[in-house]
Amino acid sequence: MDSSKDEKLSVLILDDDLYFTEELTEFFQHKGFLAYQANSGEEGINTLNENKIDLLILDVRLPDISGLDILKQVREEHPDLEVIIISAHGDMETVISAMRLGAIDYLRKPFRHVDIQIAVERTEKFLRLNRRLSQVELKNSLISRTLEERIERDLIGQSHQMKRVLDLAMQAAKFRDTSLLITGESGTGKEIVARLIHYASGRKDEILYSVNSGSINESLYESEFFGHKKGAFTGADSEKKGYFEICNNGTLFLDEIADMPLPLQAKMLRVLEEKKVTRVGDIHPVPTDFRLITATNHDIDSLVEERLFRLDLLHRLNTFTIHIPPLRERKEDIELLLTYFIGFFAKRINSPTPTIDRQVILILEYYYFPGNVRELKNMAERAMILYKGGTLGVEDFPLKTAYDETEAPPLKISTLEEAETDLIQRALKQTGYNQKATATMLGISRDALIRKLKKHHIHIKREIGPS
Repeated sequence: MDSSKDEKLSVLILDDDLYFTEELTEFFQHKGFLAYQANSGEEGINTLNENKIDLLILDVRLPDISGLDILKQVREEHPDLEVIIISAHGDMETVISAMRLGAIDYLRKPFRHVDIQIAVERTEKFLRLNRRLSQVELKNSLISRTLEERIERDLIGQSHQMKRVLDLAMQAAKFRDTSLLITGESGTGKEIVARLIHYASGRKDEILYSVNSGSINESLYESEFFGHKKGAFTGADSEKKGYFEICNNGTLFLDEIADMPLPLQAKMLRVLEEKKVTRVGDIHPVPTDFRLITATNHDIDSLVEERLFRLDLLHRLNTFTIHIPPLRERKEDIELLLTYFIGFFAKRINSPTPTIDRQVILILEYYYFPGNVRELKNMAERAMILYKGGTLGVEDFPLKTAYDETEAPPLKISTLEEAETDLIQRALKQTGYNQKATATMLGISRDALIRKLKKHHIHIKREIGPS
């Protein structure tokens, strides 16, 4: 039960027996914990309120208050605290009551140090996992929690590519009027970056309006973007503001800008130059002060060459360009993202957060991810919907397409279980079928490798060197 080299876990022993608390305090300190002791309910509550305690060892019989009453108070005021109940009077009614109130374990006095050690280790695993997830959120989120709350998204990553995206976004945010073009494949997070730029800019207290250019009926384009007067056409029963007017003093985000028809592109260019719009059916222009952020997953330069997109409009849109790389080009972000998403969905469905088999990460790092971060998020959500306990393994993450073709030959696989089989076979081949070396390469024990060999019916053809 070695403590980690980082932050120590803290434990409070609350018992009216001074000798007992001193003995346990010394035991926990020797094991690397930050240990506190208290000999009355009042003293224990004060210690909890004054310190960050991870684990409470609680006697159910105290001189001034019932331990069960303290347990009730603890669950209300310190919901993240784990509690192990101890007592020399081990009646089942007390045990049942303690467990119903949220105690994680129960020990009857007298007990050996090894008994309390085993009980604490069961708790410690849960605590460490939750602490690690908190560290992922705090350390690997690329933006502040305050800004994340405003954009209603998390920007998780540690790759130099995503740090570069963040740097460019924060730099662009300093210029409230500059038009931006965000490029990247579907699912990479273009709208998240657009929201980040808006809420980090001088326009953050004004409206951000998001529009998918490809989802608008072409016959309604002008009315939607420029607005219309009452009676301008059949069905125009009232006056309507267009997107440009709605976003006065704010930001208009146009996704899939490459899908905009050429006639509308010419009118948009004029609006960008004059910052005035004329509603359909009207002759009087209306001034509007908006910032335009656009995005596309197309090769817009090719569209310009094919004369499907205006070059002069592109020059207006891409004063500042940010490209978001696909997930397969920043594989060091995969584990962080998956861990975050699993924790997010576990919390949403009020489920314990499971551990993730290392093989899942290894295989996903070979996966092509055509749907990028959005696809990974959907994988995590599906896994948690079907989660029934234990560790999440390769069978919990079915794949739809093959590995990254730049990393491995294309394969026709339908599940991560099939991918795991292939990965083990590749590792065996690279190590000359040396089991020990293969296990080391895969980051698992030799015993775990042998179990997987049996599971996938993989036969060792030959062994070279010591194993």
